[in-house]
Amino acid sequence: MKIFIFLTLSYFIQNVSAQPVVKSMLRLPDTGVNKSYTDTFGEDADFTINQPYFINNGNGTVTDSVTGLIWQQTDGGEMTIENAIIYCNNLILAGYSDWRLPSAQEAFSILNHQYTNPAMDENVFTTTLAQYWWTSESQVNDSNKIWATNSGGGIGNHPKTETLSAGGPKRFHVRAVRDKTTPPVIPNHFTDNENGTITDNLTKLIWQKVPNADTLSWEQALSYADTLSLAGMSDWRLPNIKELQSINDENLINPSLNPNFFDVGNSKKYWSSTTLPNQTTKAWYLNTQYGITTYDTKTVKHSVICVNGNQISTGLNGYLSENYTVFPNPFTSRINLKYKTGNEKFELINCLGVIIYSGKNIEQQDFTSLPNGFYLLKVIDKSASLIKLLKK
Repeated sequence: MKIFIFLTLSYFIQNVSAQPVVKSMLRLPDTGVNKSYTDTFGEDADFTINQPYFINNGNGTVTDSVTGLIWQQTDGGEMTIENAIIYCNNLILAGYSDWRLPSAQEAFSILNHQYTNPAMDENVFTTTLAQYWWTSESQVNDSNKIWATNSGGGIGNHPKTETLSAGGPKRFHVRAVRDKTTPPVIPNHFTDNENGTITDNLTKLIWQKVPNADTLSWEQALSYADTLSLAGMSDWRLPNIKELQSINDENLINPSLNPNFFDVGNSKKYWSSTTLPNQTTKAWYLNTQYGITTYDTKTVKHSVICVNGNQISTGLNGYLSENYTVFPNPFTSRINLKYKTGNEKFELINCLGVIIYSGKNIEQQDFTSLPNGFYLLKVIDKSASLIKLLKK
């Protein structure tokens, strides 16, 4: 009998921890933010992570080269959630009939947080009167509330009745998506590395298992993440808002982060590294009561959970790619590097191949007079070299 009880308990624990999930996105896209809003290192623009890149297919659809998903270029207009489901199920576009409503995380993935109203790249997606876009997911404890992204750049749970067609005051539109190939099922969403970190098997990001005990202002959160040493790693950072939203579980509330993996206690508000572009004294955060992303003044203190991985520091090979980060990018007058050894030589090269600067003291140089455009920064150290694309 004791053996039977033990096996039953063991099976139960394994199934609680196991969380099979469909991997519909190849990679998690970056937010698109490329402007600096602080001198403190670690903000969104200091890292390039799967930069958004869409391909216009010329047939009313666009392909997200980062996620692999194919999107309807012009949304289908305002309608109720019930009609949005019917619309997608019946849509034939570009010769395809397997269109569907996107999940909450898929819909959030195409937002561009360098813009607002709409927080979309208008060179890619046709601008409409939409204020919100429906997703396929409802609030876990209230099927009358549906997750929807908004033109300001956030995502939240909204009553079905808020849209015009249901008698409400707001415009909820539908944008269909389809899979280019059949997405695989991952046996476990998360893996506990048993060293204070959690790996997200969908994005390959590594997360801090136990968030910082104290609440911090936004600037303090950036510094805390940048100086964190955990599990033998020192290149931790504050996650951008897409990364933070990617670990939210729409099937959970209070908190909406999986407590089998993240030691997060009750619901809290977690800072992201992403600034609101039209209100630069504010930054985005994730509220884990339900999983809403919204923003607050940077001086307010919120909780902090750090992330590691996927960032492109400055290089392509070996020692350099693991250690160097150039900031800010875009630069204005000066170029700074993190993790310098003092043995580097630098070359700044313009788009015509002309070397603008060559030497060891690039951080002491003032590049204010350079015209705006793209430049290559070559770093040579320990018999290795790398090329970093910079924008001014």
